[in-house]
Amino acid sequence: MEENLSSEIEIRRQKIEDLRKSGEIPYKEKFERTCTISEAREKLGEHVKIAGRIVFRRIMGKFGFCQIRDVYDKIQISVGRNEFSEEDYNFYKKMIDIGDFIGVEGEVYTTQTGEVTVKAEKITLLSKTLRPLPEKFHGVVDTEIKYRQRYLDLITNEDARKIFLTRSKVVSFIRHYLEDNGFIEVETPILQTSVSGASAKPFFTHHNALDIECNLRIATETWLKQCIGAGIDRVFELGKDFRNEGMDPSHLQEFTQVEWYASYWNFEDNIKFFHTMLINLMKECLGTTKISYQGQEIEFDGEWPRIDYVARMREILGCDFLDIDDVDALKKIVVDKKLFSYAELEECKTVRTLIDYVYKRKIRAEIVNPTILYNYPASLIPLARRNDKDDRIIDVFQVVAGGAELVKAYSELVDPIVQRKTLELQLEEKKAGDEETMDVDEDFLLAMEHGMPPISGLGFGIDRFLQFIFDRPNIRDVVLFPLMKK
Repeated sequence: MEENLSSEIEIRRQKIEDLRKSGEIPYKEKFERTCTISEAREKLGEHVKIAGRIVFRRIMGKFGFCQIRDVYDKIQISVGRNEFSEEDYNFYKKMIDIGDFIGVEGEVYTTQTGEVTVKAEKITLLSKTLRPLPEKFHGVVDTEIKYRQRYLDLITNEDARKIFLTRSKVVSFIRHYLEDNGFIEVETPILQTSVSGASAKPFFTHHNALDIECNLRIATETWLKQCIGAGIDRVFELGKDFRNEGMDPSHLQEFTQVEWYASYWNFEDNIKFFHTMLINLMKECLGTTKISYQGQEIEFDGEWPRIDYVARMREILGCDFLDIDDVDALKKIVVDKKLFSYAELEECKTVRTLIDYVYKRKIRAEIVNPTILYNYPASLIPLARRNDKDDRIIDVFQVVAGGAELVKAYSELVDPIVQRKTLELQLEEKKAGDEETMDVDEDFLLAMEHGMPPISGLGFGIDRFLQFIFDRPNIRDVVLFPLMKK
């Protein structure tokens, strides 16, 4: 296999050398197109100049076909001796290979089999390839190569092209939808000096010029709330966050998320806004509100049922777990109820992480159709607003479908006194061994002390959503260039 590849590369290298010797430029500066491949397909009877990569070729004596494509479309090219001089036809046969980029001039017509085709009158070699493409009918099948050489996957795999073109549509739709509803996009720092905005383990790095330790942001929340305090009533950011946590099929350390915050909303307002946005997004980008996931049909249109998180956990544990602040005592209850063993709970160092562990395996995992979970324990999210009737509960909701969390939102905590207490409690949990706690962010607290209006915010992971709607086994299937181990 390697010998064949080396031989093919050497043959193509020799062709490049021969081209240069003959005065032909194997890598052209530019090509004047009159239209794209997709546009050419709509121009029957017209003369066009198009360009693309050859992905298929067949020569039958003095006549043949090839196919060129870009990421959006493909088109057949007919190449006949009648339209070419002998010299030009021999050049096409001998010097041009599958994988090369070519420019084509000719008239668009339809073959007897109904195939839209360009009858080539002139073919220009634009860029010569050294390496052959993967075999046409199977494309890239090696998962490692798909992730490391995504360009080959996109060239040969229609599903990959569909995923990444849809991803672009989704991102564009969200951005325009928010702007059309009065939200302003801003940019906040990726390099930070406090771990804040979510419960997650950060990446750390050193800033040489300032000689300080920094972390990569785990969320944009605290910065966007400062924008709200500055008077930007509706604000969002769509970008990268970084969390130095374990890698599995549904988690990446570098991921894309949109967060938005609206003054004077509560989490119920965000539920309505997100529900409407998501339905419109699916109709616009997918053409349907129904998807197939893990062999099940899931419909997003219509009203979503609700589950009270705290009430459901009370049923599972058989007690009011909100009154328990000792992790060992709560572990005993979990084990006595035969939900999990002590060995399974070893990683849970705090009440917060233990509650989350039980929830993910006993509530979230059983949800199939889109469902709103609300009324979360206050210990889970230090930045969320405490419920007015019971301060052990926070005004939070999540949308879960197919066992996956698609979005999280809440009424924001804007009381600086309570906020300081919750962040100081995080320090105690960090001392207990929890590496996913936030710092006491004094800059953020200072902004809160200057006053903030009622706020509701929401975080929506783009990668997780795309993995879900395309039913991909690994989240890296929907990330163009995922980080790989060398």
